[in-house]
Amino acid sequence: MYVSEWENGKRTISDHYAAILRQLLGVTDAELRGGPLTVAPSMADGYDELLSRIDSASSVSESMVKAFNDQTELLRTMDRQRGASALVDQMTGHLAALEDALNFAVLPSARQPVALALAGASTLAAWQAIDSGAVERAWRHYELAKRAARDAEEPMYLAHAMAEQAYVLCEAGRPSLGVDLVRDAQRTLGRAGSPRLRAWLYAAEAEMCAHVDGMSDDSRRALDAAMASIPSGSEARDPDMLSIFLNGAHLTRWQGNVLALLGDDDAVTSLYDALDVMDPTFVRAQAGLHADLVQAHITRAEYDDANTHLRQARLLASRTGSVRQRRRVDQLSARL
Repeated sequence: MYVSEWENGKRTISDHYAAILRQLLGVTDAELRGGPLTVAPSMADGYDELLSRIDSASSVSESMVKAFNDQTELLRTMDRQRGASALVDQMTGHLAALEDALNFAVLPSARQPVALALAGASTLAAWQAIDSGAVERAWRHYELAKRAARDAEEPMYLAHAMAEQAYVLCEAGRPSLGVDLVRDAQRTLGRAGSPRLRAWLYAAEAEMCAHVDGMSDDSRRALDAAMASIPSGSEARDPDMLSIFLNGAHLTRWQGNVLALLGDDDAVTSLYDALDVMDPTFVRAQAGLHADLVQAHITRAEYDDANTHLRQARLLASRTGSVRQRRRVDQLSARL
């Protein structure tokens, strides 16, 4: 009688009976409670379902991978203009679809394109989680990105995920460990990466070092290396790695951020130069740039200018729902 009611959903399985049934059927609690109860499960049915999913994964075409990447690109565009908070459900579903496709792909020819798409999507999801203040979720997404990059045999994507993961450590108050991780990412990349990615890694190292007492010289050396590595021209997108947006103008803004962290008077000049050429579609980045200017003006005791940029930074951070930028604005506000 109970079995019939369990199967028809008329009665829930108590913990007492669940413990008995898990041992009897050899299933996990999630499997037991998550689907129809079958007292004598058919092994053939289980294999049929598994083979069906393997066949589906093996038939993932180039057009399907392109569709995955197009979806990531759409989410990236929406993120930089509107912020991450409104995209959590869409991003979660997107990653789940990519993971599912990868989990059941058998041969490298089927796995590698999907793994590469997953690596790019996971780093985006991780950065969105950092922006939303969900640091544990960010960490897990970076771990997923690193696994996917290894599966895809793509050292550029692996190095990028490692270096971005350093920001979680920095936000958690362990910037020195972040420095170690960025430098490990550089060693992982070696000479295999593009000049734009190498510049990005040097700039990330400079920023991490700027947060660590006694590493200002290391920070400046890394910043000089970034400036020496960046390709000339206005193109920002790395053709070898679409996750990277970096050109001379972006790097000037990054330089200003690092110099502001170091308390250098030259930060103001770099930051205003970056503000003049800032792409207006990078709304969250604009919030960060105005926050950098607040910090730079505070260092120079120019409090009226600092308050002007503080208002703008707060407005843009609220517009994108950026928890990370709002927290920074609050910290700067306490210094005025």
